[in-house]
Amino acid sequence: MNNLPNQTVVEISNVCTRFGDHIVHSGVDLEVRKAEIFALIGGSGSGKSTLLREMIMLQRPDSGSIQVLGEPLEHLGEQQATDLRKRWGVMFQHGGLFGSLTVQQNIGLPMREHTNLDDALIDEIADWKLTMTGLKSAVGAQYPSELSGGMLKRASLARALVLDPELLFLDEPTTGLDPESASEIDELVCKLRNQSGLTIVMITHDLDLLWQVSDRVAVLANGKVQAMGSMQELSTNDNPAIKVFFDGPRGRAAQDQEQRLPHTSTNAAKATNATSGSSPSKPK
Repeated sequence: MNNLPNQTVVEISNVCTRFGDHIVHSGVDLEVRKAEIFALIGGSGSGKSTLLREMIMLQRPDSGSIQVLGEPLEHLGEQQATDLRKRWGVMFQHGGLFGSLTVQQNIGLPMREHTNLDDALIDEIADWKLTMTGLKSAVGAQYPSELSGGMLKRASLARALVLDPELLFLDEPTTGLDPESASEIDELVCKLRNQSGLTIVMITHDLDLLWQVSDRVAVLANGKVQAMGSMQELSTNDNPAIKVFFDGPRGRAAQDQEQRLPHTSTNAAKATNATSGSSPSKPK
């Protein structure tokens, strides 16, 4: 578990959302702490993706409040919203890269929009972000359609990191990947938090990812957060909406694998290292 001071990065209070007569959220409350890896899980239609869109200001809830990085989203003007968006990065489930641009151009796009850096430096930083995610800089010359699923996820992550965000949102980061590629993403998520102290919020159905990297997990069901805690804590919860994630064969297999793996350090130790270590140097 994360043992950093409980500085709140995301705070959601009594959020209610409906689409016509369909109630998606009926009083959602949760908070995300600084430098933790926080996961949001729930069944299909539970409102996970809707809540993510509300956190990144792609839609507004009908009532309640959301505060991100100390800013109440419902009170932001246009320029304030733009400034706040520059402080977080988003990796979308299907990549969200523009097919007509090369990978390098996709990664550099936020810098061209929000900074006055020259093109040569933008390209250099884009290459550096690619290598941070485990890809060779030569991949930057390719187009998204030429990449494998795992490479596309990494390229999307590189773009999410290009403005050096304080907060990172990951939407199903391992969906559609083979086991080896998914495991590499697991390691990369931990590495990013450990190196730079990033706060990471992710939506995922990947039980291995949840067991291996998450500090805390919130379970959404019936319009509310049913419980929050570590995977170990949630595994003993008798709530039927929670037990479904642990009682099936995939849930038991992921839990068994987690218990068999040799752990050289706990998540708490990783979080501590994140504050004492330094981030990789940027290109000069």
